[in-house]
Amino acid sequence: MYLATLKELNTLRRQRIAAAVVTDLTRGQNEVATASSPPTGALGDAVAAAMKARKSATATIDGLPYFINVYIPPTRLVIIGAVHISQALVPMAKLAGFDALIIDPRTAFATAERFAQAELIADWPEDVLPKRPLDVHTALVTLTHDPKIDDFALAEALRNDCFYVGALGSRKTHQARLDRLKTYGFDDGVLSRIHGPIGLNIGSVTPAEIAVSILAEIISMARSGNDLLLHRSMR
Repeated sequence: MYLATLKELNTLRRQRIAAAVVTDLTRGQNEVATASSPPTGALGDAVAAAMKARKSATATIDGLPYFINVYIPPTRLVIIGAVHISQALVPMAKLAGFDALIIDPRTAFATAERFAQAELIADWPEDVLPKRPLDVHTALVTLTHDPKIDDFALAEALRNDCFYVGALGSRKTHQARLDRLKTYGFDDGVLSRIHGPIGLNIGSVTPAEIAVSILAEIISMARSGNDLLLHRSMR
């Protein structure tokens, strides 16, 4: 790999932008492609297919062999609220391949004993998220029922185009939440991106069942929205 190619790729990876290194196996030349700057023609189609599949691939274009090495940022799950649902959701999310982070300023809940295997920050979202910014490869869920904790995080998720935004609460609670978030300047179209009540409707009752419904909805959005997610990452 050329040094210039490596530097460009590392810059994109630090910015959590999906990219691919396309190598001409005949001439040994390579270039970096993104969703906003793909190669032209059939090679561009092959790159798009590899990025959608999230897997490296080979392609033969006009009789010439190419190798497409795909680099997709790890999908993250940011959980606002160190609650019982979070205790069930974190290990499930890790098994499904998500990097998980829990944020909760309430030190009575955000303890290492309750979340021994999770990354946990006992601080306010407005203090954490500017240092750990959200992006299109991130799902955010709020579980505290406390507007002082949840609302800032939801606004940040919408501003940064998280591929999934969900909030725990009844329909009445959710409508009050939407009314509050309108004061942040969001219109109904943007606010409709928030999944509330959160999770797939599977009749879940217990914290573990609710965690299953949330993770299932997140996975559904991640899989069905691959094309959109890749293109939105370059907006």
